[in-house]
Amino acid sequence: MVRTFIVILLGLLPTLALAQAPAVQGSSQFYPAPPPLQAPTVDRGSPLSGLSSPLDGARATVVKTEINSQAEAQMLATASRLVWGRYARLKGNKPGELRISNADELWTIKGRVEMTAPGAEGDWASVEGTIERISANHFQLRGEAAFRVAKVQKGLPCKVAGTLNFRRGGKSQVWRLAEGDNPCDGAQEMLDIHMEKRADTRPVPTQPLPTPVSSPAPSRG
Repeated sequence: MVRTFIVILLGLLPTLALAQAPAVQGSSQFYPAPPPLQAPTVDRGSPLSGLSSPLDGARATVVKTEINSQAEAQMLATASRLVWGRYARLKGNKPGELRISNADELWTIKGRVEMTAPGAEGDWASVEGTIERISANHFQLRGEAAFRVAKVQKGLPCKVAGTLNFRRGGKSQVWRLAEGDNPCDGAQEMLDIHMEKRADTRPVPTQPLPTPVSSPAPSRG
């Protein structure tokens, strides 16, 4: 019987040794994992052309411009020039054209200024959008302003979009974009909207005619 027990014990030793031995990863049928049948797909990056800040799509579309100052609205209706402060000191540049429409109680604005002075050829700035609100010394635009500078972002347009504010101070006839810092290089672009300077066509008041002096009647002798 002792001999039988020894034989059984010797037969179990290899099994006990395998149970206590550390598992070898390479010996497992689950390691390493088999390669996938198809490599995961990767989305291609968006092109750098037409860069723009995302507009808040949750906001409802503006259907009517809110006017809180009729005087400011009358002034804004005469705006027709767009000036870019980045190149204001360069000689030879001219203001760009600007158009404001107020059809069906909804005001829209669109303008562009092209640089022609030496050293700035091909650069431009633009503004476009819907005017949400007009108040004293201020109007709020829902749209986009873009700046193209050859030496910035390899000449690709840099844009700010969404709710933009143009402000005017005191008796100034210029509204300046408050969010006018270039998002690509941080420069202050100083994008200005100017009123149209019109000649004073008010009628000249009629001057009173001088009263004729009557001569004295001749005396009778």
